[in-house]
Amino acid sequence: MSAEVTVAEGVVPPSLGDQEAMARAVDATLAAHGSAGAAVSVHLAGDALLHTLNRTYRATDRPTDVLSFGVDRDDPLPPPPGEPPQIGDVVVSLERAAAQAEAYGHTLRRELCYLAVHGTLHLLGMDDADAEGAAAMAAAADAVLAGLGIGR
Repeated sequence: MSAEVTVAEGVVPPSLGDQEAMARAVDATLAAHGSAGAAVSVHLAGDALLHTLNRTYRATDRPTDVLSFGVDRDDPLPPPPGEPPQIGDVVVSLERAAAQAEAYGHTLRRELCYLAVHGTLHLLGMDDADAEGAAAMAAAADAVLAGLGIGR
């Protein structure tokens, strides 16, 4: 797999199966959008970190469920020999994911995978700033998850 999932210190990690499902979902997203073989790092953290990142990088003073940070394309470092090119990082709030899974009536695994896919789609250039973009991103995420048998 070219996706790596890490858990921040002090955060109770989801099951290993959930983490593996997230990595598969990211890899499937990359493959579906012509970037198979690229690498994405997914970091699971708490609301406090997402709040800080959201405030620092988006000037929004509240926690959020997922943030994406792409690699600087103007000064890309080549990957080490035999390693895939890194396109960016996705940071997911486990607290937000758990609350949203409960609110939407589906599993934590499904919500974590959805957020990982959503963040990866941002790294691939998709944007949900308007209704049309949001609908396209939701459809793309749902298609990847359906292909993996991860339903609502």
